[in-house]
Amino acid sequence: MSHTTAPQKQRNWFARHKVLTAVGAIVAIVVIGAAAGGGGDDTTTTTAGDNKTSAEKKTPSTSEAPAKKKAAAIDGDGDFEVGTDVKPGLYRTSGNEDALCYWERAKDSSGEMDSILANDNVTGTSYVQIKASDKLFKSSGCKEWEAVDEKATGTPKSAPKGNGGMFKVGLDIAPGTYKSTGNKDAGCYWERSKDASHGMDSILANDNVSGTAIVKVSKSDGYFKTSGCGDWVKTG
Repeated sequence: MSHTTAPQKQRNWFARHKVLTAVGAIVAIVVIGAAAGGGGDDTTTTTAGDNKTSAEKKTPSTSEAPAKKKAAAIDGDGDFEVGTDVKPGLYRTSGNEDALCYWERAKDSSGEMDSILANDNVTGTSYVQIKASDKLFKSSGCKEWEAVDEKATGTPKSAPKGNGGMFKVGLDIAPGTYKSTGNKDAGCYWERSKDASHGMDSILANDNVSGTAIVKVSKSDGYFKTSGCGDWVKTG
């Protein structure tokens, strides 16, 4: 049976490090021209081999310059003012390990607990919907955030990993029934949600599981979140 539990506000106190990267490309086109000429006088019969004119031009390479790396929408470390440093919208970070990625939506920059609108410690992938009414977005120890089209769809090819994080229904995971086995000590947590705001009212159903977990992900669901579970298998 599914139980809706109120997620506690979480704080992250480890040191933050900012890494800046830059990518540049230089294209060089070299043109070499050379000309040589000669001829005979009035008393000499000119043959085809006597006058030689040559001009060589090195053909520019048709290969394109290396494509520049797409700039991240939000860096993985820092505080970002909504509307100035970051635009409202849907964002995704992936490849995070050991829940060292912490993010936070805040209503002000006071840094106090009651300023937190939503937050999470992330393993794997996370989606966050930053609203126009938010004042600050914080990210610490996360991989870079990329902007995602809210209406994006795809063709999911596999069931989610048990510790994979958050999956967008219709893009990362297909609707259907999924089973996870071998879970111990209620360390497996799953959640079906209608959006990525991470508010209490966005949770449709959730559970902490021991043993086998079976979840039906609906076509109308927005996201499926899984943490600390055995890998999921689609059964229907």
